[in-house]
Amino acid sequence: MICRTALTLFALAALPASGLAQPAAPLPALNLEQETAVRCGAAFAIVASEQARGTPVAAKWPALGTRGREFFVRTGARLMDDTGATRPQVQALFARAASSLRADPGALPARLDSLRVPCVSLLDLAIPAR
Repeated sequence: MICRTALTLFALAALPASGLAQPAAPLPALNLEQETAVRCGAAFAIVASEQARGTPVAAKWPALGTRGREFFVRTGARLMDDTGATRPQVQALFARAASSLRADPGALPARLDSLRVPCVSLLDLAIPAR
């Protein structure tokens, strides 16, 4: 069940957030480490989606299908444990981060490029490449 939920969250972060329902409860406040992990998780979902479509915006990134999804799962689970957030709240946090990255579609490649080095470094620390 956690895998199906994680895949759903990962896929939802890759989609525009405009049609997603907001959770009834307010979103938890996050510290800098949690905000960074959410932003990177959202970036990984977007890039993995772009990689699957073969778009050039993702060419500089390592393959993110498996490791990016695992980072996303662990980040979501950690957020629920650390903040008491529900799945819908965590989903909304990732959707908000993805929406922020996509706020200006023309700026998306530059935004993703600026996140590549720090987010891949975070990914390497959390889930080393095999």
